[in-house]
This record gives sequence, C-alpha cells and structure tokens, in this order.
Amino acid sequence: MTELALIGKKIGMTREFYKSGQSIPVTVVKMDKARVIQIILKDKRGYDAVLLGYGKIKNSRLSKSMKGFYSKKNTEPKKILKEFRVTNTENFKEGNEFGLEIFKEVKFVDIKSKTIGKGFAGSMKRHNFSGLRATHGVSVSHRSHGSTGQRQDPGKVFKGKKMAGHMGDKIRTIQNIEIVKSDLENNLLYLKGSIPGSKNTEVLIKKSAKNIKKLTITEKIEAAEKAKKIPEKKKK
Repeated sequence: MTELALIGKKIGMTREFYKSGQSIPVTVVKMDKARVIQIILKDKRGYDAVLLGYGKIKNSRLSKSMKGFYSKKNTEPKKILKEFRVTNTENFKEGNEFGLEIFKEVKFVDIKSKTIGKGFAGSMKRHNFSGLRATHGVSVSHRSHGSTGQRQDPGKVFKGKKMAGHMGDKIRTIQNIEIVKSDLENNLLYLKGSIPGSKNTEVLIKKSAKNIKKLTITEKIEAAEKAKKIPEKKKK
C-alpha cells in the first residue's frame, strides 16, 4: 500500500514540544481519503496500475464524458485523478477507500507541492547574483545582472540564461521529510519543518523513495537519555 500517495491541503505551521524541552517547527497537512476508481490490468494497458480519486467536485463542473465515466463506476465524482503503478492489483478493489493508515509504519515521506509565486523578480533575488559595484562609475545599474550575450559570434543570448523573470509558482519535490505524528481522527499529518507553498496548497505525499537510515527526533531523544544513564551505572 505504501507505493501509493495521498493528497492533502497545507493548513499552516505550529510547533511540537518534547520531554527534553525541544520545540520543533511542524507543518500541518489535512489529508483527503483516496478512493480506488479503476483497476488497470496488464492485459489491456500493458502495465498494472490503480486509478485513485481525491477531493470532492460538483457534478455541474464535470464534462459529459466524465459524468458518464463516474456513473459507470457508481462512485461520486472526484476533483483529482491520479494513476499509480503497482506490482499486485489483487490487493485493491474498486470503491475501496484508504487514508493516513498507509503511513502507519512510515517514518519519512517525499512531498510534492507548488511554491509561492513571487511575481517578476530581478537577478539578485531570483538567482542570488551579487550585482554590480555600489560606487566608482556604476550609474543607475547597481542591481543589474551585467552582460548576457556575446558580440558577433554567436551573437545571441542562450536559452536558460539566468536573468530576471517570473519567480516561484513551480512544482517542487522535497525528499525525506520526517512524520512527527499523525492524527487519524481528524485526518491530520504533522511534518517536521516547512514545505513549499502557501496555506491551502495541495500537497502530494508518498513514502520516501530513498532508503534512509537516519534517526527520527524521538529516537534521538531516547538515545540521548540512554547515554546519560550509562555513566551513572559505571560510577556505582
């Protein structure tokens, strides 16, 4: 089940306190339950996959073809549809729902969301350029990015050149974010640190792709407490 992903909404940030006195910044994400809309088989499509639906949407906002699709499946319409490849489709049935329980034994997750749009930004803000000199003959161009192209050959600005332009509003993935705690009753997931996007941003969360051996905060605190107890025994 953990090869699937859930979609949630970023609520905001708070902090979590531990017995050791540490306070850790935490992002709260309200998770949606995922429903299995369709099971895709290798015989028809060439691969095994599961089509999942997230969120609610009004019938009036659907196209005719999608209305027909949902009525065929006998399920309520979903705002977002996502397909996930799975090794075994026997574990899934159309209409099944699952939520935060798929992250029960997962310590670290990967997150995908859209960053905050910052509009048109100069090269110093957008690409961390140092700008031109503040004195000695530099006139009204202290924050400019300097020369961009060449002279006669090749005589153009190459694509991808770092220049001023639209900053932010891009989909970004952050890996290996620790799950601090999960609230199954209210469908809330508490993630360590910050994640991209403003409040109410849609966040896709799945099990971390990398195999991580680092300790969680609770494991670190437990290890520190054990280390304190060992020298006390030796003194006796």
